Amino acid sequence: MTPILLAYIRFRPHVYGFARYASGAGCAYRGRMGDAVELEVAGRTVRLSSPDKVFFPERGFTKLDLARYYAAVGPGILRALRNRPTTLERYPDGVGGEWFYQKRAPKGMPGWIPTAHITFPSGRSADEMCPTEEAAVVWAAQYGTLTFHPWPVRATDVDHPDELRIDLDPQPGTDYADAARAARELRAVLDEFGGLRGWPKTSGGRGLHVFVPIEPRWTFTQVRRAAIAVGREMERRMPDRVTIKWWKEERGSRIFLDYNQTARDRTIASAYSVRPRPHAPVSAPLRWEEVGVAEPRDFDLATMPARFAELGDVHADMDDHAFSLDALLELARQDEHDHGLGDLPYPPEYPKMPGEPKRVQPSRARREPSP
Repeated sequence: MTPILLAYIRFRPHVYGFARYASGAGCAYRGRMGDAVELEVAGRTVRLSSPDKVFFPERGFTKLDLARYYAAVGPGILRALRNRPTTLERYPDGVGGEWFYQKRAPKGMPGWIPTAHITFPSGRSADEMCPTEEAAVVWAAQYGTLTFHPWPVRATDVDHPDELRIDLDPQPGTDYADAARAARELRAVLDEFGGLRGWPKTSGGRGLHVFVPIEPRWTFTQVRRAAIAVGREMERRMPDRVTIKWWKEERGSRIFLDYNQTARDRTIASAYSVRPRPHAPVSAPLRWEEVGVAEPRDFDLATMPARFAELGDVHADMDDHAFSLDALLELARQDEHDHGLGDLPYPPEYPKMPGEPKRVQPSRARREPSP
């Protein structure tokens, strides 16, 4: 058990007492278990049907527990989602049932929840849910939403990201400790190239995410180019520990910096989102001094409300900053001009992009006959 968890263990309720704890943290409800209940969330009334439906059998957490969790961390998750088009990852029957991503705003969504019109790489478009109130998150939980996937843009300008998001993804043979080691070096890289500051969080699994608020004046393509420049600099500094190789067969036992998470319509789970794993982990915002000390399993649907009640949102000041990508884009230019390092492959569902190299895994390319 890590020091971070020990610091909050006194708040942690028994699994059967979680509902009693959470009822005082941002919401109240009327009704009996088994019946539909009404939750009061930041001035809105949200109806919750089948509140005692079990969503996480291993822990006994119900739909009502999920809704109360989101009410308890409401200011934090709203900060992460506010005015952002958001895809919903829904598990109507809990983590053991079928699931799907909902990109288009659900039918019957209340009129007080706005939408944002976004365009996919295919050219098709949709209106996505765009939360502006804490109650919108609890409303989505009613429909089995565990994880929220916000775009890195605001509704007022959906073509220019205001966040550079860096995903440090452990590959086979690596673990969270390796991701934490890479994150600390990433912090130094960001500071060196433009005085950038990142806000780290657990992925809810073995990885780490680092978000950098930026000025919304670059396209998705340019932001992706900056992420590639970060990845290449990380490779130079930690060649045996970090890779940006797109093809899995080339990655080895290294942390993969997934530059394609900055491509249009690729999203990362928001801070405070519950992840669909049996023990109900959450994507936990961290302070830098906690990276490598706290463990992902410290943060779950039961423990995060206590941490939030004690510390508040440790990423609350993110929106007070907006950094420039000029230094990273200059680094990208140098990589291209001085070292011949051009673009990298896009995800398979994307149309062929200008300047993109051949999109075929190296082992297959070696087997194909020459033209």
